[in-house]
Amino acid sequence: MLTLDLTNATAALVATDFDALCDRIPEVHARIESGSDPRPGSAYLGWRHLPETLDPAEFARQIDCAARLREVAPRCVVAGIGGSYLGAKATIDALGSDQTIRFAGHHVDPEAVAELLAEIDDGDFTVVVISKSGTTTETAVAFRLLRELLVRRHGARKAAERIVAITDPEGGALRRLAGAEGYESFAIPPDVGGRFSVLTPVGLLPIAIAGIDIDGLVAGAAAVMRQAAPSPDYAPYRYAAARTALHQAGKRIEVLATQSVRLAGVGEWWKQLFGESEGKEASGLFPASVQYTTDLHSLGQWLQEGPREVIETFLAVESPVADPAIPAGGDDGDGLTYLAGRPLSEVNQAALAATRFAHLTGGIPNMLIRAGRRDAPHLGALYAFFERAVAMSGYLLGVDPFTQPGVEQYKQAMFALLGKPGTRFAAAGQWQQYQERPTVALEVAVDTADPARR
Repeated sequence: MLTLDLTNATAALVATDFDALCDRIPEVHARIESGSDPRPGSAYLGWRHLPETLDPAEFARQIDCAARLREVAPRCVVAGIGGSYLGAKATIDALGSDQTIRFAGHHVDPEAVAELLAEIDDGDFTVVVISKSGTTTETAVAFRLLRELLVRRHGARKAAERIVAITDPEGGALRRLAGAEGYESFAIPPDVGGRFSVLTPVGLLPIAIAGIDIDGLVAGAAAVMRQAAPSPDYAPYRYAAARTALHQAGKRIEVLATQSVRLAGVGEWWKQLFGESEGKEASGLFPASVQYTTDLHSLGQWLQEGPREVIETFLAVESPVADPAIPAGGDDGDGLTYLAGRPLSEVNQAALAATRFAHLTGGIPNMLIRAGRRDAPHLGALYAFFERAVAMSGYLLGVDPFTQPGVEQYKQAMFALLGKPGTRFAAAGQWQQYQERPTVALEVAVDTADPARR
């Protein structure tokens, strides 16, 4: 079960348009369900009832494929960027893996890529490459390197047995390559955008390879989706209305805070979901994430006394999977004898309550989403909760929450810089002016000589 607690935001909501936004929920829900919004994003609403519309035969094939890859090699590299890896990584980070799962294709840092290639070069591995087009630069470059390593070690035919492609069902570079080389492949549903794809093969296959219960993940999500109703009593919509009201009243940043180290990856997934969905037309809360109590010793001062443009959403787990008791000390030099015998969860819950109180009194309205346990059903429910919420909040803000046109700007500039053939760069004039600006830089000399020889 998930619970939403707005107690620490109630006073702040009184002075906003919260009630008016709640009154709009039935109309926006109808728009989400019918796909009647005239903007392009209405073509990407396949996530709404996704768990219950999964093809049973394809679902079973994913499970079989995961079992086969687990037999072939003890390590798997998942190549993808954005929604093509964040959901899988968040789930594996949260629930663990009995296989070695590595992620690539979400950056072009040469040192990190070289380290990964060196790590996997001394043993067998499989590759799951995820790209709708097959031409996304970061993922395509990583896949070239991984594929070359497999072919060099096993030959083309056996390398193909170790590669699975998840891509567009109709065409594109990766679909053509998969057909030509004989890779097993799965389809990314055309009506599901990347950041909503964790409950498609994009997320489910890597999660299954990790040995995680994808039946439970899907069941948890389905329960939340099934409950969707045109009412502010539906928790995801109430959360959406509250955060939208606070944003319209002047808040600019939303911090997702968790007391669970294992749920930090969910914050990374959440940042993409809300950032790409709402950050348009000079609108949208800036999504940031923190892990407490660690970040209270770094960002705590800023949050407590910095600009009051912040709201906070706490993500907590009710019942930890493990809960060591604090042992009795010797001479009580650390002053903690009063905690002897008490479970560590008691300290964690006290830190949560204290932080919520301190930040509220410091001027940060905050909300609490609490999951019963850190397990697959609750994680699936959490993904569905946030997907429903961002659809509602995007429409309440007046933006199309299912497109991301701004992401293309850096790509076009990068293609122009690299000399990609056929590149049409709309901002070519601006790029020329940018390159011609006078350089303003300062140098700092660093002595790299061996200190022993100075």
